[in-house]
Amino acid sequence: MARPRRVTLEVSITPTQAIRAFRELADEANWDWEREEGSRMVDRWMIIMPLTRSTRSFRLAITTGEGTGIILTAWEEVSGSRGGVSKVEWIIPGHLTSGPLHQLIEAWSAKHPRCPWRWSFGERSLIGFLLPVWRRSRRDFRKFGIDTRRRSWPLQANWPPSDWPDAREEE
Repeated sequence: MARPRRVTLEVSITPTQAIRAFRELADEANWDWEREEGSRMVDRWMIIMPLTRSTRSFRLAITTGEGTGIILTAWEEVSGSRGGVSKVEWIIPGHLTSGPLHQLIEAWSAKHPRCPWRWSFGERSLIGFLLPVWRRSRRDFRKFGIDTRRRSWPLQANWPPSDWPDAREEE
């Protein structure tokens, strides 16, 4: 059996929007799911030393259907003195790691009312212009085959695709 894959993305949407979009995808695919709320430890840098804080996190896990084992966790980190960057972490079972994962992230991205890898000028001003988040987020989405150019939004994704998931044997 293949190991699960973890993918963490920095996004411009709130954690509740991220969970809502995934819940809608699960409902469209007729998957059963369960939702949990919890806390997560994060580091916040103050001048020269980190302060460990806890932040509220949301988790949605698929329990039945073809997507069994897919888990999305979303939280918001405050990396500087103010403003936060939302992060989402996907845990994908080993047999769904390549093509189906790309289809899922593309469909999830298309569900949002705004582009998840692009921040407004005000958000960037509040959080900090010199953070590597802005370019890294766009690059991470591009790795999944999503067109991240300026004129490419909104995405058009068909969900669920006819070949979901790939008929592949577990290795």
